[in-house]
Amino acid sequence: MTAKQILIVEDEQPIREMIAFSLRRAGFDIAEAGDSRSARAQVADRRPDLLLVDWMLPDTSGLELTRALKRERETRDLPIILLTARSDESDKVAGLEGGADDYVTKPFSPRELVARVNAVLRRAAGAEAGETLRFGELVLDRAGHRVLAGEAHVTLGPTEYRLLEFFMTHPERVYSREQLLDRVWGGNVYVEERTIDVHIRRLRKALEGHRCDGLVQTVRGAGYRFSAQPEI
Repeated sequence: MTAKQILIVEDEQPIREMIAFSLRRAGFDIAEAGDSRSARAQVADRRPDLLLVDWMLPDTSGLELTRALKRERETRDLPIILLTARSDESDKVAGLEGGADDYVTKPFSPRELVARVNAVLRRAAGAEAGETLRFGELVLDRAGHRVLAGEAHVTLGPTEYRLLEFFMTHPERVYSREQLLDRVWGGNVYVEERTIDVHIRRLRKALEGHRCDGLVQTVRGAGYRFSAQPEI
């Protein structure tokens, strides 16, 4: 099996080398970039399986690089993990809402980083091919890794795709944030519960305008439910 390629976008060489060493030991193929411009060129030359992007880069910030890649058709599904010393909740939310699939705060252990990378890659891979899920007008094609609402294509990031897939296979039941973290992200990876709210908002926004409004429902004090029935 070909090793997954990770592109590390980090301007501080010692940190970049430390990350590269840890990921190579975990079996990944590594590419490196010291700024956003070099990262864009490498992505265009050979699309990696995942990007690790430092927030503070010497040209365009890592957050702006993430937003730019998520806006483009060719790279909008590319998994991205932001690396940063910023630990405020508002910064984490800004990173996730900017399109990042995960957010790792410095300092971090190599073991944690490898676990986060593996978790995001699992979510991006989705389920095995060969099955189609249907819920009213909504169709999730696992073989083609795409979502349709009627004839319209619904654009989702890897995490929103995985979240929708879980909801469509478990409709009409309420799941707490803790349960969703365990079932969608995996119990061995630490992710803050606030992360769920960010991805729920992104999933709802993607479904708006496709006659799929109101499917992802908030149940006060309990969690979220996927249902075609009106919210009570």
